[in-house]
Amino acid sequence: MKNEGYKTAIIILAAGLGTRMKSDMAKVLHKVGEKPMINHVVDTAEGVSTDNIIVVTGYQSDLVREAVKACKEIRFAFQEKQLGTGHAVLCAMPELKEHIENVVILCGDVPLLLSETVSFFIDHHKITKNILTVLAVAVNNPTGYGRMIVDDQGALIKIVEEADASKDQKNINLINSGIYCAERSFLDHALNLLTPENAQGELYLTDIISIASKEKQKIGLYIGQNADEVIGVNSLKDLHQADQILCRRQGKTS
Repeated sequence: MKNEGYKTAIIILAAGLGTRMKSDMAKVLHKVGEKPMINHVVDTAEGVSTDNIIVVTGYQSDLVREAVKACKEIRFAFQEKQLGTGHAVLCAMPELKEHIENVVILCGDVPLLLSETVSFFIDHHKITKNILTVLAVAVNNPTGYGRMIVDDQGALIKIVEEADASKDQKNINLINSGIYCAERSFLDHALNLLTPENAQGELYLTDIISIASKEKQKIGLYIGQNADEVIGVNSLKDLHQADQILCRRQGKTS
């Protein structure tokens, strides 16, 4: 019989091109250190107690699958059209094993996240008995990230994406890491309620926060201690920054 940790699956979103990378290569195949970003994220997932890792591919799917084929626990889901993060997770849901109770969602372009952080995050989600928990960090420059909107008591209400944020909301420095842990039954329910009513015309995964809030479900916020771990790589500048951080972490000079 599997222990408690094996009731949690990990979905890794890795379908996009990443136009700001100024390359024809799938974004997650760009290297940080000596290996593609997606391999760093898969290594993180392998360091967590799970027997159900799902990688959502899309652009250059065959090359992404080839890059991570050494991981025996991986299943793949295919997102034929990139219709948003919510749609990507919808594509992955059929690959969840029957015994899974909670689902962690990671981003294939966030290569510096540590397994220990993910494990603490999952433990927090379970101990607090949240239906949904979001990993957030405070940063000096929140530009480009979704802002965490909280009430007077500090409870999370919703996440507003940069393109949809007001001037005041853009000044909020508590940002969404793009990392979630959700009860499987709620996630399945919420994904089917998503609509593309936003500036990008996509299904935003962040909208499951608003759904949970409206339904008076228990939403948790886990504040990460190291903002460097959740740096998203969206440009060559970001890639260089991630490379430098990894070098420092490994005790190398960049």
